[in-house]
Amino acid sequence: MPLTHISEPLTTMPNTINRTFSIAPMLDWTDRHYRYFARLMSSETLLYTEMVTTGAIIHGKGDYLAYNQEEHPLALQLGGSNATDLATCAKIAAERGYDEVNLNVGCPSDRVQSGRFGACLMAEPQLVAECVDAMRSVVDIPVTVKTRIGIDEQDSYEFLTQFIDKVATAGCDTFIIHARKAWLQGLSPKENREIPELDYERVYQLKRDYPKLSISINGGVKTLAECASHLEQLDGVMVGREAYQNPYILAQVDQLLCGSDRPVLSRDAVLEKMIPYMEKHLQQGGRLNHITRHITGLYQGEVGSRAWRRYLSENAHRQGAGIEVIHQARESMTLK
Repeated sequence: MPLTHISEPLTTMPNTINRTFSIAPMLDWTDRHYRYFARLMSSETLLYTEMVTTGAIIHGKGDYLAYNQEEHPLALQLGGSNATDLATCAKIAAERGYDEVNLNVGCPSDRVQSGRFGACLMAEPQLVAECVDAMRSVVDIPVTVKTRIGIDEQDSYEFLTQFIDKVATAGCDTFIIHARKAWLQGLSPKENREIPELDYERVYQLKRDYPKLSISINGGVKTLAECASHLEQLDGVMVGREAYQNPYILAQVDQLLCGSDRPVLSRDAVLEKMIPYMEKHLQQGGRLNHITRHITGLYQGEVGSRAWRRYLSENAHRQGAGIEVIHQARESMTLK
């Protein structure tokens, strides 16, 4: 039975993060360079890391949790299903200053399934509840769950509410719902983002049945007008590919969705603010294309945007490429 019968609030930590608009965790895309870039355009957007597995954090040799202080508010998305490991990583994340820990229960890839995490965990709500409980027992920051509306043939509304019931009872008060089911066999991760039909109404119904929970929607959202429409019925909207491929939509998020009077930066102003960051990265031994691959969409829809993208793709990867490449790429937009 849905939680509408519960008269007292769930015993969770106060949820003080603004969840009106967030950017989805996207593997190989939402790294710290992209997140810094996004933050220049919106101070209100909640940013998520790429999914990081518990194994990488506990046993990996690199620092998978590095970020820029300017990125706050920032959530870490974890992949895993071992409650002890997830608690260990959640505690590390809190100590490192992350504002939220999110459990991935939505990724459908074969590799993720073989590790027993991602969307396949929808079939094990008790395990997810145990993981949430373990993480919440060691941190004061919110522990949230990103999931689908179903998996394979288990795609009834009853299946979804049974999952929500069990996990919410463990103390999770915030769910981000990708409004498509996932096919665990037969479709690639890319196809799973496009082929299963979107069912926004099911997410709306979830919010009506669970008014005490924070419910955000994800999947297929392309415009801020669409975001505003979803927000009439839900607590938040999470945007993925559009926020990456057409990033300048972020420039009006604070004003149009969050009621902020923050000035809207021009595209050129955003680029100018990005240059010192790129210079610092180069001084530390980084390569220019580590960052430029994230900003090729800045001038999307503008005259000369194709020249901008082409110049960066042909030159930013070259050995020794410096900030002059950025200026030349911008100038290429105005050449006849």
